[in-house]
Amino acid sequence: MTLASIGGWSVPVPDFVYYPVVVVVAVAATYVVARIVARFVGEKVREQHMRAEMVVVTRRVVTAGVIVLGVFLALGWAAQNANVTLFGLLLATVVAALGVQQLLQDYVSGYYVLLERHIRIGDRITFDEQSGTVTDVRLRVTLIKSDAGDLIVVPNSELFTKAVTVHTTRSTTEPPK
Repeated sequence: MTLASIGGWSVPVPDFVYYPVVVVVAVAATYVVARIVARFVGEKVREQHMRAEMVVVTRRVVTAGVIVLGVFLALGWAAQNANVTLFGLLLATVVAALGVQQLLQDYVSGYYVLLERHIRIGDRITFDEQSGTVTDVRLRVTLIKSDAGDLIVVPNSELFTKAVTVHTTRSTTEPPK
């Protein structure tokens, strides 16, 4: 490519000068697209009457996913090789699967605990020979106040994979909130 041509003279510009500029523009565009997609997905989740925390978490996950995908695509384009993009996605998947497996399991379980609404704030529950009243249900953990007044922090994967008895005072005909 040429930077300029004046009177028949042209100043050549090597291709590697354009790659950083294109990568920066691509990452910026990816960020804008990620925000737009996250806003759209957040509105769809909000229409399902999800809790506000769920909407925020869903938007953040979508934003991060689109940005990571955009970065890998930009790097693959800059390197003029689609294998960079595929390798980056594979590497990210392996790291996520091995490095933060339990943490991801807690978050995914928390998402389902919040989505299914079997356990709610104020419910009295029993599991693993422990019992108490649910004081807060978060994405990663559930907080339970024991009969002795102690705070029990339970990873949601425990509540999701083990048998939990929910002692509720609500009538069985009352619809979930």
